[in-house]
Amino acid sequence: MALYVMKFGGSSVGDIQRMQRVARRVVEKQKEGHQCVVVVSAMGDTTDDLIDQAKLLSAEPPAREMDMLMTTGEQISIALLSIAIQALGSKATSYTGWQAGFRTESVHGNARITDIQPQRVLASLEEGHIVVVAGFQGMTENNEITTFGRGGSDTTAVALAAAIKADVCEIYTDVDGIYSTDPRIVPCARKLNEISYDEMLELANLGAAVLHPRAVEYAKHHQVKLVVRSSFNHNEGTVVKEEVKMEQGVVVSGIAYDKNVARITIMGVSHVPGVLAKVFGSLAEAQINVDIIVQSGVENGEADFSFTVTLNDRQKALDVIEGIRSELPYREVTSEENLVKVSIVGAGMVSHPGVAAQMFGVISKQGVNIKMVSTSEIKTSCVIESEKLNEVVKALHTAYGLDTAEKAFVGGPQVRR
Repeated sequence: MALYVMKFGGSSVGDIQRMQRVARRVVEKQKEGHQCVVVVSAMGDTTDDLIDQAKLLSAEPPAREMDMLMTTGEQISIALLSIAIQALGSKATSYTGWQAGFRTESVHGNARITDIQPQRVLASLEEGHIVVVAGFQGMTENNEITTFGRGGSDTTAVALAAAIKADVCEIYTDVDGIYSTDPRIVPCARKLNEISYDEMLELANLGAAVLHPRAVEYAKHHQVKLVVRSSFNHNEGTVVKEEVKMEQGVVVSGIAYDKNVARITIMGVSHVPGVLAKVFGSLAEAQINVDIIVQSGVENGEADFSFTVTLNDRQKALDVIEGIRSELPYREVTSEENLVKVSIVGAGMVSHPGVAAQMFGVISKQGVNIKMVSTSEIKTSCVIESEKLNEVVKALHTAYGLDTAEKAFVGGPQVRR
């Protein structure tokens, strides 16, 4: 007998028929002799619909009330799924996030988990119940309801799996695993049998939407075995774990892209110590995350530098920069949208020269200029104009041998990545 945590996203429980399919799948797992904890998201587009309704009342709804509102979506899901499971003859008990023991910091809309006290979950399991837990939500020490942000149900599932020492955490989605890139752009994208925590974390942070980055971080830290698989079939999924066996000749495991990118350039800043600290310190105080930073050459004692933020933070970042102009004079500030960040990820990159050079060459052959570059041991990212995204992703996928099992990458001494 094994202990499973099974997480089902909004598309998996999008209507009553899908809810019943999930119930049958969970009951089937229990009848195989396993204990089951199920984490579910709100049905379909429920969360988006609730947000839209709130914005009809206020352009900026209070964060506390938004958390109160949005957690109702998951509560509907857990009640309906528990009813569906019981209709099949199995015992089931539903719990909200706080009833399941999730305690969080006092941040509405994007709270982090501080503690999990899963005694009620464990007691229900001992009584032979399937436990159904609402994802995405918890409660502060002052009994305030909080949410974990987009993708928070993944984090709920992984954190709960760690807390109850589950044997495996299965993440059920509308795709049957992790692919080498988005199959909607590259139909011949390959499903990966396994991927390392580090590679998956990079892909998740770089735009791959199958798993939430915070969930992958939690899984890595607590060594939770993750399996990503489809809720619509019984195909084997992708295992996310500490170490994986590298496929012969494949250096790059996956290609991700992120359209949520804006570039801001500050021109004519005095080239003196403390400038970057002032700019990025002010942005940090405003809770604005900065991604890629590039400084150009110095001329006449002045420098230009650019950085990227999310599209939603673009105007806020511009306001912050305008607010510090009296302390930090500059000549001009510009911003760009219609950009995309394309990234290659692979644990094998660290020991193969020329991977980044090949990426630059492939993008160049598509007639696309690279605006910014960022690298780490296992990834290289390029910011480009979004117009030729599909062509660039397809070309990279072919260049790194991901269309087939054949070796396509040829390393060279010119650049070591």
